[in-house]
Amino acid sequence: MKGPIKVLRSWRVLSRGKSFSQNEAVPGVKFKTLPIILALFTIMMIFFLYKTTKFQHLHTKMEERLYLFSALKESLQTSAEVDSLPRGIVEASSDLEQRPLWSSRSSRLKEDEQTNRSLLAIPAGIRQKRSVDAIVQKFLSENFTVILFHYDGKVDAWNNLRWSDKAIHIVAHNQTKWWFAKRFLHPDVVSTYDYIFLWDEDLGVEHFHPGRYLDIMKSEGLEITQPALDPTRSEIHHRITVRNKMKKFHRRIYESRGHFKCNETSNGPPCTGWVEGMAPVFSRSAWRCVWHLIQNDLVHGWGMDMKLGYCAQGDRTKKVGIIDSEYVVHKGIQSLGGSSLTKASTPPPNSNMRRSNQPVDPRSEIRRQSTSELEIFQRRWEQATKEDKNWVDPFEDRTESSEGLRRS
Repeated sequence: MKGPIKVLRSWRVLSRGKSFSQNEAVPGVKFKTLPIILALFTIMMIFFLYKTTKFQHLHTKMEERLYLFSALKESLQTSAEVDSLPRGIVEASSDLEQRPLWSSRSSRLKEDEQTNRSLLAIPAGIRQKRSVDAIVQKFLSENFTVILFHYDGKVDAWNNLRWSDKAIHIVAHNQTKWWFAKRFLHPDVVSTYDYIFLWDEDLGVEHFHPGRYLDIMKSEGLEITQPALDPTRSEIHHRITVRNKMKKFHRRIYESRGHFKCNETSNGPPCTGWVEGMAPVFSRSAWRCVWHLIQNDLVHGWGMDMKLGYCAQGDRTKKVGIIDSEYVVHKGIQSLGGSSLTKASTPPPNSNMRRSNQPVDPRSEIRRQSTSELEIFQRRWEQATKEDKNWVDPFEDRTESSEGLRRS
């Protein structure tokens, strides 16, 4: 019996010793396998990033296809509505060109010149007649079509200008240029124009040439622009609009002071990809997008400037710019609504409202309305981005914290 017991004990001791040696070797094994684990982890992360990037690329392509499909669907819907007409007679677009009542040699020659045209649309109050006259003369010399939005109703007072009968005149009392643009500059109506200038009337154009301006837009691939502002004579709201004498144009600013820090890594308004609402210029493609961005009931346009970059037909840091070599003076004249106090407000007929004994300051009321519209626009944007599950924000990872910025 003693023999087997010894053998058993020996086996147990041997087993313990074997186990002990294995435990001692574990730290060494872990040390040796750690680089392998890190290498595997790195490979997995690279693979994951590759797959994510590829997925984002495919998603973007899919969005583009969905957009084209949506446009095709809309086109097909329109086509279905005119199916009763022979295809060759369907005229899907229009323009703002005036046509003669009868044909003549001069009118036929003029029709042959109707190529590469652009459009100037500008609000026109009689108090700014001299300023508007100077602007229009510059543009007509460059083969522009001109449309005047008369917000004060005084159209006949413009008849003594030699170019008056060449312009399109539209009248609506106390309406803004965004109200006019939404109703009279539909993309299908202005599709024949390469560029749309939607300017205010209080701009000085002594140092501005439309032809040279467009040459820069085309050569630099810009879709949305504005002329730079003369800092010594202009009302400046945002630094990015200030003229840089050393450059032909600029796309961004660098700012280390104030609430917004602008540097090379900034990728959104107000540091880059942004123009102000007083003198924007849009390519045909950009305008089709911007027109849809304009809210029909929000007439002052506040908040839209922060979103115009989404209509730049690509990267807003490259497609949006301020042109310095062709600059203007922004006089900052508050014309719409007047500048002085008016009589006590009178309620409309058949209204239960009481007559107010307090005088009304139109400018204060307009600013209050503009601020309210800004808040409404921001809420609509946020709601739209949440509800549209198929929409992907192309600037989501690069958005600056500038949603609260307001136009001064």
